[in-house]
Amino acid sequence: MEFEKEKSNDKEYVLNMVSKQGSLLDYASEELKNDREVVLTAIKQDGNALEFAGKDLKDDKEIVLESIKKVGWTACYVSQRLADDKEVILDAVKINGQELYYASKRLRDDYEVVYEAVKNKGLILKYASKRLRQNKDIVMVAVENDKRAIEYIADENLKKELLENEN
Repeated sequence: MEFEKEKSNDKEYVLNMVSKQGSLLDYASEELKNDREVVLTAIKQDGNALEFAGKDLKDDKEIVLESIKKVGWTACYVSQRLADDKEVILDAVKINGQELYYASKRLRDDYEVVYEAVKNKGLILKYASKRLRQNKDIVMVAVENDKRAIEYIADENLKKELLENEN
């Protein structure tokens, strides 16, 4: 699909194009990358389009959740405020545990968020708070998902116990 660059500020044209291929948002004018209707249309077609949204819309919870529900990995584009929003990060880590990396420090210490992340990707234990890297339930789920997560256990006794049980 060919995007006519001279029409990058024509809202009707851009809306039509992104409704067919959301990633074409990349070619829209800066003004239209900050237009809620245009961005939401693009994201509904392709969750990856969040990458091309304007800064203010990466702080719009409805838009961000729409994107994350389609492709969990787009949490890397969200605003700092939404990186500290439990609903946003929880939705992301349930789809892609790696997204814990983009969570706020507070959410890296949230049991439910970290549990869902390590259930999905054990090695992401590395980015959990020290407190939760000592939590037996969290650690067991992480190691069950990926044995290499043992390396990131913060409690030496627990780490020793798991290593002994492996042998």
